[in-house]
Amino acid sequence: MAREMTHDEIRAFLLTGTRTAKVATVRADGRPHVAPVWFVLDGDDIIFNTGANSVKGTTLRRDQRVSIAVDDDTPPYSFVVVEGLAEVSDDLDEMLPWSTAIGGRYMGAELAEQFGRRNAVEGELLVRVRPQRTISRAGMTD
Repeated sequence: MAREMTHDEIRAFLLTGTRTAKVATVRADGRPHVAPVWFVLDGDDIIFNTGANSVKGTTLRRDQRVSIAVDDDTPPYSFVVVEGLAEVSDDLDEMLPWSTAIGGRYMGAELAEQFGRRNAVEGELLVRVRPQRTISRAGMTD
């Protein structure tokens, strides 16, 4: 039977392996936009990079509202959805350590710095999502 996760279970779920987050934003004309991103956590905040001129970058600078879904696509299937507000920054000094941490998570420690430097450049944004509501389910097929 599916159940809600505890706060600690949610954190552990979000930090397990290299699951991607699916970030949903709303375009100026009201159409939804969803895209996968690599991410890390800072406390309960979700941190990721995006291009300043990407759909995500453009929409998040106009409208801070965002939903993020992370799922486990293997039985017994689980998911976490975070609804929150995004803060964006183009400060490269602030961006580099987070870009490096993200690179390390997804590409391994040996390539962390390379990916961090590749993604902490002009034209990129650092996005920090501050959760306002979290929905979770563990063991969907138990």
